[in-house]
Amino acid sequence: MKQKNAYVIDLTKIDGEGDFSCPRCGATISPDDCTEDNYTLGEAKVNANGLEEIIIFCNNCESQIHLTGFSFLEDSSRR
Repeated sequence: MKQKNAYVIDLTKIDGEGDFSCPRCGATISPDDCTEDNYTLGEAKVNANGLEEIIIFCNNCESQIHLTGFSFLEDSSRR
């Protein structure tokens, strides 16, 4: 059985417009990429306050990436 690599990326800790590199292979993950060439959307986790986490899969190295920090981004957009 092949072992999957899992990483957590806090969106509040990255610079720019939301683009980042896969922690394992360096492939560019961009929220503007709608082709699913570089990554595939997985599960979205929500709580009473809204979006908590999105799990995506890098199509290059098959890593599982947990995107967090949405609650902070929602709070700052309300100001």
